[in-house]
Amino acid sequence: MTTLNKEGSLLKIILILSIFLSNIYANLLQDTINKAPAYSVLKLPKGTYFGNITISKPLTLIGKEKGVVIQGEQNSNVITITSSNVKLENLEVINSGKRRDTLDAAILVNNSSNIELKNLTIKKSHIGIFLDYVSDSIIQGNKISSDDPNIDLRGDGVRLWFSKNNKILNNSFTNVRDIVLMQSKDNEVSNNKMKDCRYSVLSSHSNNTTIKNNEIINSSVGIFLQASKGSYVSKNTIKGSLGSATSMGILLKGASNTTVEYNYMGMCNQAFYIDNSPMKQGLKNWIYDNQIMYSTRGFDFRGFSLRNVIKRNILLGNMDNIMTESYKGRMNTNEIEGNYWDDYEGFDFNKDNIGDSSYKKYLYIDQIWIKNPEVKFFYGSPILSILNFILKMAPFVEPVFLIEDKKPIFNYKISSDK
Repeated sequence: MTTLNKEGSLLKIILILSIFLSNIYANLLQDTINKAPAYSVLKLPKGTYFGNITISKPLTLIGKEKGVVIQGEQNSNVITITSSNVKLENLEVINSGKRRDTLDAAILVNNSSNIELKNLTIKKSHIGIFLDYVSDSIIQGNKISSDDPNIDLRGDGVRLWFSKNNKILNNSFTNVRDIVLMQSKDNEVSNNKMKDCRYSVLSSHSNNTTIKNNEIINSSVGIFLQASKGSYVSKNTIKGSLGSATSMGILLKGASNTTVEYNYMGMCNQAFYIDNSPMKQGLKNWIYDNQIMYSTRGFDFRGFSLRNVIKRNILLGNMDNIMTESYKGRMNTNEIEGNYWDDYEGFDFNKDNIGDSSYKKYLYIDQIWIKNPEVKFFYGSPILSILNFILKMAPFVEPVFLIEDKKPIFNYKISSDK
């Protein structure tokens, strides 16, 4: 037998042995789970355990030490949970399938409650954790990342579908697409770190979502509330953004009865984007005590965004503190009062920290690019700034009135509540 044939035979033996051992380890873990009584606690020593596995009874699966890896087959879900009262802790879960049509995930939880997923590291998977009709569960202290360079082809870090009363706490998300809640309610997303995502938090048709104390860096959209009611968004820090033309800090689109307070938004294209919100007549949104800084636009209103209550916000260092591209949006029907505007040109002679005259925002030369979007190429250029200044001094073209703040704050103070 030639050397080449010997090497080929040896490679075949190694491949067959690897497949054999993989199946043994997979069967061992699945068999152990199958044979364990309900509510058992299984503690795994360091090593690689091959999936894919299914947990269909109340069970706790814990890694005794670092280096406990559950490795999928690169198809479907690595771990599927179909029972309530299951806990996974101190595990590394890798190699789910990558199919978008089947929503492959590292961990899929289906039709369950009281699930705990803690201190997990999830890599090389499409979706990190998928809760499908799940309630009263917690996702805490996990590190979830994606290695796909194309942001739109990545899977979600966490995905909730028709799920309620769940908590997503103290996790780290890097290079994932979204943390998304769809058709879900009464969930909480708090104290997480999100970096280089698309929508760091997306709440779509999901009511009573709490989003607070999250740190969001360099994402296309920080927090996106779409057709959702009763959300509470507080004390989040949103810095930087991906995509100079489209990046947003907080986006309200058809959002109603939402409270947004004590958030910091900086270095975005549109820090606070409000589109047709609130969506239904008789509903409001409350936007209080936010710091909106160093962005192209502070507030950007689109469509018929009426009945927003906007008070005690600080707008500082933005190219435009407030802007619209909708002539008939009736922006001044919003209740805008007691905000700090760094372009306020009035005085405070009685020293009560309230401007002696109203803050009013008009469109001068900006009317041109609202009517002719191609002119927007020159937005922020020196020539438009000069023309804008001239029109303020000698308005031979009637300006468009946007908003009035009758009690503008004269000196700002950063709230200790943030």
